[in-house]
Amino acid sequence: MPLETVFAAYGLPGEPGSREFWAAAAGPGSVPAGDGGWTTLFLWRGSAADLTFESWSQDVPLRRWLDTDCWYAEVRMPARLRVTYRFLVGGTAYADPLNPVGAGGDRSVAATPDAPAQPHWPLLGPDDVLPVPRTRVRWAGERLGGRRTVRVHPAGGGGPVVLLLDGDDWLYLHPAMTAFDSAVASGEMPPVTLVFLPTRDREAEFACRPELWRAVRDELLPLVAESGVPADTDRLVVAGQSLGGLSAVYAALEFPDLVSRVACQSGSLWWTPDAVRSPDPLGGPVGGAIAARLRERPDLSGLRIAFDVGEHETRMLPHCERIETLAEQAGATVRVSRSPSGHDRAGWRHALLRDVGWALA
Repeated sequence: MPLETVFAAYGLPGEPGSREFWAAAAGPGSVPAGDGGWTTLFLWRGSAADLTFESWSQDVPLRRWLDTDCWYAEVRMPARLRVTYRFLVGGTAYADPLNPVGAGGDRSVAATPDAPAQPHWPLLGPDDVLPVPRTRVRWAGERLGGRRTVRVHPAGGGGPVVLLLDGDDWLYLHPAMTAFDSAVASGEMPPVTLVFLPTRDREAEFACRPELWRAVRDELLPLVAESGVPADTDRLVVAGQSLGGLSAVYAALEFPDLVSRVACQSGSLWWTPDAVRSPDPLGGPVGGAIAARLRERPDLSGLRIAFDVGEHETRMLPHCERIETLAEQAGATVRVSRSPSGHDRAGWRHALLRDVGWALA
């Protein structure tokens, strides 16, 4: 394949693998494709590797340029897409050393040129250490069993509690602490107190069962109130993604005195007790167990709930749309949006800040 048809279109000079080439290389880069989407070039320097995405695509084997140390893949992407990716080399995952946008030590984030910006989220590479809240709550968890360390951070001095489900992801992969500080400082949301809830068994704890929410109500929130950090536990926002989003919506239905503000991103609203063991978990009743509960017509007039789902999550959309409609019919104040992503935390970041701010408005 001629050099100019592969690399020159991305502005890369010199022979692939040369010092000049690697000095100019930055990744990934995108050029327009004929279908309105993009062709994106990923580069890897070294030995054979596969390119793997968090949810959007199957793994892509990289091709080697002649006998050089240059490995590459051109990937067709739709318009408006933000993805998490990494390189797999001999079973070990690596972030992209050419990309300054990281997500933890072994992941990177790529976005097509038309993907909206994500203000407040800093650019952190794989070698950067994310800031961690100083305050730690030791939760013995008698209802759930085991001990957990829960981090607590007063953004802007503290205020209503924002419970971040899958809290370790927002601590160690995506710098939510820094992003919330920035959003509060800019006036886009009031001061809040972030509570990063770690998870032991997502499938068990985030299923439609009451144990987690009884434990949050009776054990965790009293510990947060006693932590010395300013925290309004009477005004609680629950933010969850995927199974965490399902759990947040369930809590709003079954524990309305506890949860009246929800930010749900790509909630697993297809869930039924049997779905997770099904060959096609998303192929069951539209809206799953939550839709069945909403058809009982609960009074949700006290609930503010923001729904967001990736616009490329085609099979998720019918489930989410059904719950959005039923929740509004039940009296909830509903906000609906779509993020430029698949089922990917990198695409949920902007919606997290925006929807928590809206829930507290």
